[in-house]
Amino acid sequence: MTSQKTIKNPVSLSGVGLHTGKQVNMTFKPAEINSGFTFVRVDLEDKPAIKADITYVQSTNRGTNLVNKGVSVQTTEHVLAALVGCDLDNVIIELDNSEPPILDGSSKFFVEALEKAGMVEQNAIREVYEVKEIISYKDEETGSEIVIMPADTYQVVTMVDYGTKVLGTQNACINHMSEFKQEIADARTFSFLHELEMLLDNGLIKGGDLNNAIVYVDKEISPETVEKLKIAFNKDKISVKSNGILDNLTLHYPNEAARHKLLDVIGDLALVGTRIKGKVIATKPGHFVNTEFAKKLSGIIKAEQRNPSFFYDLTKEPLMDIHQIMAMLPHRPPFLLIDKIFEISETKVVGMKNVTMNEDFFIGHFPGAPVMPGVLIIEAMAQTGGILVLSTVPDPENYLTYFMKIDNVKFKHKVLPGDTLVFDCNLITPIRRGICHMSANAYVNGKLVTQAELMAQIVRKSQ
Repeated sequence: MTSQKTIKNPVSLSGVGLHTGKQVNMTFKPAEINSGFTFVRVDLEDKPAIKADITYVQSTNRGTNLVNKGVSVQTTEHVLAALVGCDLDNVIIELDNSEPPILDGSSKFFVEALEKAGMVEQNAIREVYEVKEIISYKDEETGSEIVIMPADTYQVVTMVDYGTKVLGTQNACINHMSEFKQEIADARTFSFLHELEMLLDNGLIKGGDLNNAIVYVDKEISPETVEKLKIAFNKDKISVKSNGILDNLTLHYPNEAARHKLLDVIGDLALVGTRIKGKVIATKPGHFVNTEFAKKLSGIIKAEQRNPSFFYDLTKEPLMDIHQIMAMLPHRPPFLLIDKIFEISETKVVGMKNVTMNEDFFIGHFPGAPVMPGVLIIEAMAQTGGILVLSTVPDPENYLTYFMKIDNVKFKHKVLPGDTLVFDCNLITPIRRGICHMSANAYVNGKLVTQAELMAQIVRKSQ
């Protein structure tokens, strides 16, 4: 069970934006549960907010840029990567300009600031999307491709090859986000000389200098280009090192470019809005392919949330049969509405009920057209959840379970005699003082039939 996290105290940084060249002050602040990452433009009237969500991506030209109702935030990826790399869920990012500071071109200083702020667990369970099948996106024009497959943790692999001798082919990987600070955070952004000239000609990278971007010299450098770079970077001399990189910079790693692309992938996929359990393999990644893949993945996650499917092997040996259930729950026939429990963890329980024509409620609901009452499906889900909360006390036989609240109930399909109901119940918040708040889904043949959010409390029986 992993709780959501935010920072303990506000913390600020200052610098210039890479493309705008404008001074900007940025402050990380604690945020409420389930709010995610939110940028706030404190320099504008009413301090408009832009949620870090893939739906707000407007352009990916030299960075991932978000726009909502005419308000924009540019080059968000390094900040978002730091937030994910620091294992945070809910943070407000205040800016007094449109672009976060570029600093050294990596996420290093953002990570250091967040660690200085401290981190605190919140009273809500982190939502994690578990990848169950391969999902991919390919840009046919560039050959860039991103694939995600099932894995035990969130892992990322990047493979970089731009067809240039100076950069060559590079790979980088991270097998757990706890490695981000040491292995990825200080990998700096990079550019090729031909791109740099184009950016300068178009009035971009006004905040760039030779200390926050690696420049790979992929073409012969002309005297005119040298003069242009000297002016742009306010240098008396410009030269190229033996490894083909513009001077005043030493690589942190031989594969620093691939590591920075991995950093960008983590930052861009943060816009999906939920943690991911799966292995990402990105070939020639860039902000366009990253965000297009994020859009596809987000769409799949939302579709599953609207109409989830759930297949469970009901032939396996149950953890609890009807006798063990009756030893824990106070309910008895005809109001005992679960037959088996298959799985229990700290946050989840899976149960089952065989619905037969012998059920008493079919006598009157309805004669000639038997349908299981929706309220009894809810009750069966609650009894399944009751097993979870009662498993946290040493003497469950001495407790009763009472409903406190039912929200967001939806009945999607009828449950008929002969159906087998499978209940999948998951905690929304950790159990506190015997109060259990969970999301519950009921399935027949893998198809969602009922869903609800339930809150109940166990209370010791009167002696």
